[in-house]
Amino acid sequence: MTKNDLQKILVVDAAVNRQVLSDLLKADHTVILAKSGKQALELAGQHLPDLILLDVVMPEINGYEVLARLKADPRTAAIAVIFITGLGTPEDEAHGLTLGASDYITKPFNFAVVRARVSCHLQLARQRRMLETLAHVDGLTEIANRRHFDACYAIEREHALRLARPLSLAILDIDFFKNYNDHAGHAMGDRVLQSVASALVNGMQRASDLVARYGGEEFALLMPDTDIADAADLSNRLRETIGSLAMPHPDSTAADRITVSFGGATLRPGSRESAVDLLKAADDHLYRAKHEGRNRVLWREGHRQE
Repeated sequence: MTKNDLQKILVVDAAVNRQVLSDLLKADHTVILAKSGKQALELAGQHLPDLILLDVVMPEINGYEVLARLKADPRTAAIAVIFITGLGTPEDEAHGLTLGASDYITKPFNFAVVRARVSCHLQLARQRRMLETLAHVDGLTEIANRRHFDACYAIEREHALRLARPLSLAILDIDFFKNYNDHAGHAMGDRVLQSVASALVNGMQRASDLVARYGGEEFALLMPDTDIADAADLSNRLRETIGSLAMPHPDSTAADRITVSFGGATLRPGSRESAVDLLKAADDHLYRAKHEGRNRVLWREGHRQE
């Protein structure tokens, strides 16, 4: 396991306790240290740790206020927080748990207890992240699913509008896929879906580009900061790549192999076109591409709406 694979723990406490906890945990985890509530909030937003160990009594901002701010920030709201404090009354513990703390360890702490509780909450963090990942991944093709595409599309559109940058998207469809399934069977159809998904992912050019399974035999591409010419050119290269896989399709009138049709549209700088309308434009051009013979890319040209 490399250092990058280690789970991250943010320790927020007085100088002596920070060092003690760091020495206790650093062999198996990446430990980030903060000496104040203000610094804790900055580091939590920057590093998004898997777990936070937080003292209650601190200058300027106490632990309760830090916890409240962490829970109010969507980036850090789900991070588990364990209070480590000398305030050991049941009322203190109940107050911290009510605010959203995941656990409570009193000082002077027992090293074995700290290790055990840290291990437990990090395991829960791993499971939560796995579930979050699975919720956004298509089970068959192992690429992003429609839910993840929709979330990313909303974010990238707002970003494009704010910075007056282009945003391109495409919807593509495997030509005559129902015929293929009827002829070859659903097991072979699943293999085709997996092969197409792999070709699309491998053919995208940047980490910011997204490939998603949109539904059935449809896929969607999201290409931030990509103009019409570049988006259409990339789509054509992907279409050619899928054709070059030479997966036989005897029941297609478009070709003797598996092919795909693309419809695309670009949100141009200065446009205020709605997310629904942009997506509909791409879908409409996919329909046209299929109507005009399939195995082609049709991109909406020259649209501008102030």
